[in-house]
Amino acid sequence: MFHPLHVRAVEQLTDDSAALTLDVPPELRAAYAYAPGQHIALRRTNERGEEIRRTYSLCDPAGAAPETLRVGVRLVERGEFSTYALKELTEGRTVEVLPPTGRFILEPRAGHFAAVVGGSGITPVLSIAATLLKREPEARFCLIRSDRTTASTMFLEEVADLKDRYPDRFQLVTVLSREEQHSGLASGRLDEERLTALLPSLLSAPGIPAMDGWYLCGPLGLVESASKALRSLGVPRSRIHQEIFHADAGGMEGGVAANTLTTTSTSPARPAGLAGPAGSLPAGSVTVSATLAGRGGSWPMDDGESVLETVLRNRADAPYACKGGVCGTCRVRLLSGEVHMDRNYALEPEELDAGYVLACQSHPLTPKVEVDFDA
Repeated sequence: MFHPLHVRAVEQLTDDSAALTLDVPPELRAAYAYAPGQHIALRRTNERGEEIRRTYSLCDPAGAAPETLRVGVRLVERGEFSTYALKELTEGRTVEVLPPTGRFILEPRAGHFAAVVGGSGITPVLSIAATLLKREPEARFCLIRSDRTTASTMFLEEVADLKDRYPDRFQLVTVLSREEQHSGLASGRLDEERLTALLPSLLSAPGIPAMDGWYLCGPLGLVESASKALRSLGVPRSRIHQEIFHADAGGMEGGVAANTLTTTSTSPARPAGLAGPAGSLPAGSVTVSATLAGRGGSWPMDDGESVLETVLRNRADAPYACKGGVCGTCRVRLLSGEVHMDRNYALEPEELDAGYVLACQSHPLTPKVEVDFDA
């Protein structure tokens, strides 16, 4: 459930981004413990009385009982929440926050890990790298980040601090798409062709396929390009973890980027019960049954609704954040019936095979559909 948290600080990072630090009272610290890479959903009601939710990745090292939560927010054109967060949400004000969630995580362990990030995609990876290097002395991390210019780069000081603190275990590679650097790589976008040529020269040992995990986060184009490059270089799909920011999904704004923020599969396998597009069922002919917080219910579906929208009409506590198929907050297990998902940037093939779907993107193809939010 949402809890009101006070804003401790608003730190300007670039001309169009800031870090928000939220105080967590002692009685809520266990509930807001988070794993490195997770995100939180923030909620407000606008002047029209509409509820607005956005998801932002946590960027500080993970803790079991955090006194504060810190997220990075980048201003998005016509982004209703990011505009509010950067221009109106000031120190001392209150914002409603859900406890952390998300599966784009790396629990600290020995090994050699790497990340390819773009723009505000640095936020969850900053938490992942900082937590890993602090807790696991046998771990190494390579960060390959792409930004437009130096002035637009979020968390410059925090990343530089990691490089200074762990010079033998943290490798940083920066690529700017719109600014020439005096040293390092030439400017330009990190597309599939460039990454395929670049990565082997950066990571000669233990070698690209032998890396223990790859974490890709940023705009859809960059994440897809990096994933294809890694697969062509022999990296097993199970070692590639992805989170999409800015997938042109309704409700996503920068920061799980709208930071959002989650492991994803852009070409998922189709499990039993997950079907392709089909003709619409007659209005009023579909019943959705759902179990949520231990309580079940069944309700008729209105024409054109998703499973999530039907449940929300009857259970306001149904979890969701982006409604764009990106953050994974509304993940449910499909117990019976068939659905079609419009889009999926949040579930791994293994989750789909196990029967999980995104309620916000699921449209029934059978007269009865049963889902479990608690599974």
